[in-house]
Amino acid sequence: MLTLLNKIIKFVTPPQKWKVPVIIVAGIFMGTGLFAFYTSRAWSYLSDEPATCVNCHIMRTQYVTWHHSSHREHATCNDCHVPHDNVFRKYYFKANDGLRHATIFTLNTYSQTIKMLKPGQGVVQENCIRCHGNLTAMVKANVDIDDILEGNGKRCWDCHREVPHGTVKSLSATPFGTAPVPKTDTPAWLKKLIK
Repeated sequence: MLTLLNKIIKFVTPPQKWKVPVIIVAGIFMGTGLFAFYTSRAWSYLSDEPATCVNCHIMRTQYVTWHHSSHREHATCNDCHVPHDNVFRKYYFKANDGLRHATIFTLNTYSQTIKMLKPGQGVVQENCIRCHGNLTAMVKANVDIDDILEGNGKRCWDCHREVPHGTVKSLSATPFGTAPVPKTDTPAWLKKLIK
């Protein structure tokens, strides 16, 4: 076992003349990764705190409309937009969706009006039924997203369009609404230098 460990260490150790450049490059990658982890507040995404969703300013409208809805009293963002059938699916979905959001936000490829993709629609439909299933069973509305896409039923929000975000959801829809503002991570010396 010790021999195998020594072989692995010898394999990954750079030659003597490359040690300094390798340490510098590894430091750059490590520093960039830690900086991205800190500035994105990556640890906050493990919580169910709604203010986390406005870490990206493009979610401001969704936060403001939720905050003025009746759902605010009973449900957080994750109650509707994350699976709740098991913990592995919950965090896999959060990680997958979060990485997609971070990518399109970083590359500035998001649209003015945010629309849910099919996996997100499926989760929201599941959670509507999870909370309101005793009411929707009476109207035979407890169907999943695949049934709906095959024409066998409707999504809950096909009728309840205003719940909880209203019908107008573009970035400019709530110009005077207030949402938590993430604190800046720019050091004071850098702000002064930029001015």
